[in-house]
Amino acid sequence: MKTKQLTSTIKNLLAVLFILIITAPQSPTHAQPLLNDSGNGDMEKVTTNIDGAGIELILEFRKGPEHNHPLMAVWIEDLDGNYLQTLYVAQSIAKGVFAYGDKSGGTWQPGEIMRPAALPYWSHKRNVLNDKGNYMPRKGFEVPDAYSGATPKADFRLDTRTDSPIGKKFRVLLEINQSWDWNNYWTNNKYPDDNEYKTSSQPAVVYAVEIDPAKTGVAYKLMPIGRSHHAGSDGKLYNDLETLTTALKIASDIQITLVPGK
Repeated sequence: MKTKQLTSTIKNLLAVLFILIITAPQSPTHAQPLLNDSGNGDMEKVTTNIDGAGIELILEFRKGPEHNHPLMAVWIEDLDGNYLQTLYVAQSIAKGVFAYGDKSGGTWQPGEIMRPAALPYWSHKRNVLNDKGNYMPRKGFEVPDAYSGATPKADFRLDTRTDSPIGKKFRVLLEINQSWDWNNYWTNNKYPDDNEYKTSSQPAVVYAVEIDPAKTGVAYKLMPIGRSHHAGSDGKLYNDLETLTTALKIASDIQITLVPGK
């Protein structure tokens, strides 16, 4: 009888240990990053802030199975959550002009559009209030060209720099959103009177990682830390990621590397 109880106890302990292992948060990876074109020549290249005087960073984004022309922004902040600068944001958001923004002439033409639900965590962090009373870039309130670029079609590598040297730990964040990405929780009739929600569906997902500027040449893996407001009405970070499904599969892997100084 005692032997059976001991065996049962051991099995229970092993089950608990297994659950702890598979649910433990992942720490930054330290695999050698891809600092040249060898092995990642199929990745689209995006370059921003070439005149930055600070740390050189390489972000590598690999698309997931649900990737379908998402919008995204990448920025840095200190460990207290204070915004420091944007590293990259999709050009359509940066200018407030979308390629298919105006059909008044019968065919689609570029036109001004504000989409508060697209990347609200980033836009509120940027904290530039426009003349319409929200935080979306538009004419007169654009993100400078140095920090924006075309939306990558698939896997891409972002080469960028901080504006100035950073001597202490900081965080890199990425927010990503894909239009009309519904699921059983975020349905198309969940907020029937909210037009901003209808352009977003599942809210934007926010990824982050803490960076130590003293550790160059190693890859840090960005992990999801929350999601944004479904209609972009505030800049809060919500932690109910269990309501998201395909939105968590837009990206399969996001890593960032500090390039050793030359």
